[in-house]
Amino acid sequence: MSDLNCSLLVIGGGPGGYVCAARAARLGVDTLLVEADRLGGTCLNVGCIPSKALIHAAGAFATAQAQAGEGVHGISVSAPKLDFGRTRDWMESVTARLRGGVQGLLERSGVKILNGHARFLDGKTVEVRGETGTTRVRAGNVVIATGSRPVDLPGLPTGGKVLDSTSALALSEPPARLAVIGAGYIGLELGTAFAKLGSAVTLIEAGPGILPQYDEKLTRPVRRRLGQLGMELMLSRKVTGWDDAAGRLTLDGGEALEVDRVLVTVGRVPNTDGLALGELRLHMDGAFVRIDDRCRTSMRGVYAIGDVTPGPMLAHRAMAQAEVVADVIAGHANAWDRLCVPAVCFTDPEIVSVGLSPEEAEAQGPAAVSEFAFRGNGRALTLDDTEGFVRIVARRSDHVILGVQATGLGVSELLAGFTQAIEAGLRVEDIAATIHPHPTLSEAFQEAALAEVSMANHG
Repeated sequence: MSDLNCSLLVIGGGPGGYVCAARAARLGVDTLLVEADRLGGTCLNVGCIPSKALIHAAGAFATAQAQAGEGVHGISVSAPKLDFGRTRDWMESVTARLRGGVQGLLERSGVKILNGHARFLDGKTVEVRGETGTTRVRAGNVVIATGSRPVDLPGLPTGGKVLDSTSALALSEPPARLAVIGAGYIGLELGTAFAKLGSAVTLIEAGPGILPQYDEKLTRPVRRRLGQLGMELMLSRKVTGWDDAAGRLTLDGGEALEVDRVLVTVGRVPNTDGLALGELRLHMDGAFVRIDDRCRTSMRGVYAIGDVTPGPMLAHRAMAQAEVVADVIAGHANAWDRLCVPAVCFTDPEIVSVGLSPEEAEAQGPAAVSEFAFRGNGRALTLDDTEGFVRIVARRSDHVILGVQATGLGVSELLAGFTQAIEAGLRVEDIAATIHPHPTLSEAFQEAALAEVSMANHG
């Protein structure tokens, strides 16, 4: 067994871990990063990036199919062909390029990298077991950034024909018949992509609606699109049995579905197994590590960021927390004081949300809500997709913006502006008075503001 010493040990090389390690090292902290698999974590390798690449490719194929029919906008093509192997090669090239970028960033920053599985011996000592042996690392500070993993459905463990999001993205071909259990954002994103690639998709959801974190008005365009794609939606239904050999799902009521693959997307849990957190006796919030506004745990010198901590399981939250921790360990003032964390659902159409919903805002006091539909937006018309709207939620007394939600084509690219408006404490009048370029989808934000403070120009 070899021994290493460092000022900072970061466990996990995902978005939170590698950002924390690189930033701390550039601030002069002697930093070591431990990663059991590939740099970039779930998001880069088997989550955010490959899934969005798949969604893009699926959209391109669906457009080609439409052009091969009656044509679109006067454009007709011959029957398109899907070479999914080449699609997979392209997806993997994207992740490989980004993974190489992470590797280069860490090397340029002076971070030492150790491959292996980490296990706490105490609050300052971690044992790392890798292919080349075991290393004992003693560190002045330790950051837990091990992310999360998919939840198995009881009675339907991953394996064989049963997939989680990771194995779904590794398929060699789109399945002819795919059942997706769970109509949250992961299930809808991947289910829609496979439907566009030609799979017959059935969505099974135990609850009464899709995407429970969003209100019905935001999800209505998505649900409408599911029908247009021929996806079957089964709500308030539960899976009661599975025969892997026969490829048969049994639902409550005795109904059976024969499918080629089952994709289980019923949530994620913190990935802390094997870390021996019991050796630290950390304060927990259920399965999550409790932290303060500097991401400090209950043990001095031990920090936690990202999906292992309470809050939305989003890569950009982990990266923002990583900045805080790196600065604090380097001796600089920083704390988690963000007003909001934006969220995107890359469905068709996309849904975005940041800050308070109308109901949440109203619970704090009288709120003003204004909307503008994309059917009145010139850019949306030129893109031939006018589904959706932008909605602003503000405090009625002073018009300070508390939340923004939107659904529509490409609204994910508008979300940073929505978030900045809340973080900067802008009022609805500020957005209304800001000239937005024409013709762009961003004009819908200004029009929604104008609808509240005076009148929408095109509403």
